[in-house]
Amino acid sequence: MTAVVGAKCRTSNKVVAKVVQTTDKATLHQFVDDMTDPDTVVYTDDAVAYQGIPNPHETVKHSVSQYADGMAHTNGIESFWATIKRAHKGTLHKLSPKQLHRYVSEFSAKNNIRDLDTLCQMRDTVARLVGKKLLYRDLTADNGLSNAGR
Repeated sequence: MTAVVGAKCRTSNKVVAKVVQTTDKATLHQFVDDMTDPDTVVYTDDAVAYQGIPNPHETVKHSVSQYADGMAHTNGIESFWATIKRAHKGTLHKLSPKQLHRYVSEFSAKNNIRDLDTLCQMRDTVARLVGKKLLYRDLTADNGLSNAGR
């Protein structure tokens, strides 16, 4: 299984997302640990894998149609997922598991500069490209994942 896990900072509106091979407890707890300070309040849905997160933790019960409970909600990251889904339907048409990490990186970056004016967005994008290159052989190399789109 290939999945994407993500988090959105409520103060900066920055998103971090990454492709993971499983959404088990160990993977999700490691993601939270890597992306947050120990005292950061984490808001999640009621998936069992989130139980026992060492951070202060509040949940909403999506399983019973509860989407907000005071400050507890996941609406910020849900809007990020919706953006990727709209791109999948409208622009990309197919999401290749082999290239999924590239799509996720692109949309995270776009989200994180969306409040900048166009010129600043262009500068930011060019600055992140400096010193990087993507060779065709690297793009097409076998990484063990299917190139068939969904």
